[in-house]
Formats: sequence, C-alpha cells, structure tokens
Amino acid sequence: LRGLEAAGADAIEVGIPFSDPVMDGPVIQEASRRALLDGATPTSVLGIVKEAGLGVPVAVMTYANPVWHAGLEAFLDACVDAGVSGVIVPDLPVDEASEWRNACAEASVAPVFLAAPGSPEQRLRAIGEASRGFVYCVATYGVTGERERLAPTAAELVARLRVLTDRPLLVGVGIAEPSQAAKACAFADGVVVGSALVRPLLEADAAAALRLAGAFRAAIDTT
Repeated sequence: LRGLEAAGADAIEVGIPFSDPVMDGPVIQEASRRALLDGATPTSVLGIVKEAGLGVPVAVMTYANPVWHAGLEAFLDACVDAGVSGVIVPDLPVDEASEWRNACAEASVAPVFLAAPGSPEQRLRAIGEASRGFVYCVATYGVTGERERLAPTAAELVARLRVLTDRPLLVGVGIAEPSQAAKACAFADGVVVGSALVRPLLEADAAAALRLAGAFRAAIDTT
C-alpha cells in the first residue's frame, strides 16, 4: 500500500475478500480465494490499512453480505478507525441503499455507487446523486479483468453522466495497460485499475505490480 502511494496513486482501493465476488473476474476471484484461505477478514484487512497510515484517501470494496453481517454502524466505525474514506459495495443497487446511505452520512464515509453502460437516464441521475467521492463508471459489460482495448461504452457512459452529476467520474473494469488509462483520462476524471495490478501479486511479484503502477501514473500524467 505504501508502495502504491509512492508510485503516485491519488487514492487506493483495497478489496475486502468475499467468498462469492459476483462482480469480479478470475484474477480477483483467485486473490479473494487465497486471502480467505489465509484467514483474511474485514477486521484484518482494515487493520492493514490502519497500519499503513497512508496520506492518500483509501476506499474499500467488498460485498453487501460482510457489511450487513457486521452491522452497518459497526462496519463503518471500523472503517473510520482505519482511516478509510469511502466504501464500494457493487452488489448493493442504489434503489435499495437508503439505509446504507444514511449510515454513511452519519459516519462521514463516502458511499460510492457503480454506473453501468445501458442504464437509463433516471437511474444514472440517482447514482450520481447518491454517490459521494466519485462515481465508479463501469467501462464495459461483464466482470472485472483486463481487456484488449478500452470499450467505447466507457466514453459514452461518462458523457451521459457528465450532464447529470458534478461528482468526479472514474472509469474502471477492463483497464489493462497504461495506454488505455491515458485514453480513458482524456474524457474521464481518472481510472480504477485492479486486476492488472493484482495479477503480479498472485505470482508473488510485488515489485512488478509497483512498476506497473508507476507506468500507469506516468501515462496518465501525459494526458
């Protein structure tokens, strides 16, 4: 985590593993499986975030089951104690999130919602209004994981949201290479990179992950 901050990350997303990561593709699924086998829990992950003591914002991503199992207030209190600024819960739809949004407001933690290609304007507006921190713009259909090229749906989605919300719009899902990140930042406010950085970690090569993070940073800075 400290290495990612040193590589120039503006913010860092930390995954809290769950046994049924329905949004995630093979790389994150395998990372979750290994983490759970090693005994990872929400408490242990948040403990690592707290220990890192980062100077950039941290958002955690997990699924609704662990959050509700812990209890909304208890989970958010633990996030605040760890220094977490925002939480992404991809399987919680915005129209079922009023309780979650209220709890986040009480805790001063930003709830981040996902906007998907093909969503109607009314739903995109609701997502923009409900999100704090940023809106997670899903670049393409399907689960997380690298793609050979940046999908055209990414720019279309950002353009549709741009007139509906003043929240920063970050593109994620499918960002595999620095060149794709640079292309996305030509129309979006940033990118979320997950699988591309986790893949070398599965091969026990943290140094490669950090070199790639630096390459993403450098590519973005050229746009």
